[in-house]
Amino acid sequence: MKEIVIVGASLAGLRAAETLRGEGFDGNLHLVGDEPHLPYDRPPLSKQILSGDWDLDRVSLTDTSKNDELSLEWHLGSKATGLNINDKNITLDNNTSLSFDGLVIATGARCISLKMAEHLEGVYTLRGLDDAIAIRKEFEANPHKVVVVGAGFIGAEVAATAKQRGLDVTMIEAAEVPFERVLGPVMGNVTADVHRDHGVEVITGLAVESFQGTERVEKVILENGTEIEADLVIVGIGVRPNTEWLEGSGLTLDNGVLCDETCEAAPGIVAAGDVARWPNKLFNENMRVEHWDNAVEQGVFAARRLLAGGSNQESYTPTPWFWTDQFDRKIQLAGRTRSTDDIKVVTGSIEERRFATAYGREGKLVGILGFNRPRHVMQYKQLITDGASWDDALAFANEQAS
Repeated sequence: MKEIVIVGASLAGLRAAETLRGEGFDGNLHLVGDEPHLPYDRPPLSKQILSGDWDLDRVSLTDTSKNDELSLEWHLGSKATGLNINDKNITLDNNTSLSFDGLVIATGARCISLKMAEHLEGVYTLRGLDDAIAIRKEFEANPHKVVVVGAGFIGAEVAATAKQRGLDVTMIEAAEVPFERVLGPVMGNVTADVHRDHGVEVITGLAVESFQGTERVEKVILENGTEIEADLVIVGIGVRPNTEWLEGSGLTLDNGVLCDETCEAAPGIVAAGDVARWPNKLFNENMRVEHWDNAVEQGVFAARRLLAGGSNQESYTPTPWFWTDQFDRKIQLAGRTRSTDDIKVVTGSIEERRFATAYGREGKLVGILGFNRPRHVMQYKQLITDGASWDDALAFANEQAS
């Protein structure tokens, strides 16, 4: 290969670029990103950046020295608009065309927005650095009432950060129990209670019907008619993979770019990060993972797969895991959990908000949730990777407790 294009200049794309150079690729390497910024770290956006604890430059993932070593051809502020597999070229929105021998697709995902609020100021989503800068500026103006729509992990982090800044916060979740789809009803309620413990008003089981305001948002109207005063709203109701530019390309698009078990989407084309969906043999399911750790690991794996061509048949079988910091709790989740899984608190106390809960399904250990229990999460994560049975996991818990 002499020309490799990476579309997506965030974590997965940058790790792919670093790996390609580290594995000896010395051809032309293009990195395309729709934002004007050099690659940066996203997890601190909802925490240290919004809180004001970090300066903006602390989220940078690269610097001048590293850029020189990678010898990249940057295409920042440019959005990919089309892919021609047969001709092996990509079209950008500035009418530039890039030819390639190998392609890494790492275009990530974007926030789902509420169209009913598009005409109002003071309503935001949080995905990128510019979003975080704008929301932090709003926080610094000390809004009277902050409403967070969506009690997923990003919404919960934003709510926690706003409350820790001394702001009045209401978090609204359409589901009866926040996080129920992933954590189940018991653990979902515990996670919501962390916010209630710290003074966040948590409203569940009601969807947002509309927003009111002349130029700027003034009220959030729920489906039962309840009106909530608000002069700042952050919407966190999920994301969609950025695949529109690939429509008609011949790639299979199904909640992401569908790859084989080696992260290959087509000969000479791989995908990584939030946009990639692949069959993970460890869990026997097609999955698309929106976690920091997966962006790192899959970016590396996909780059090596690209260089190996037809000779590498190794499967990508990670145990997904992530963490979220909410108030004084570090919440970590490893594996693939469902609301219907068996659960068992294997250490600690729910009442003290310091515990670890194992998840089992069909006789296998499939997940571990920890509240301020990082050591236990890593131990059980390894058991999941090793294919431990549910009985083995419970026996391990009993052994640790004795």
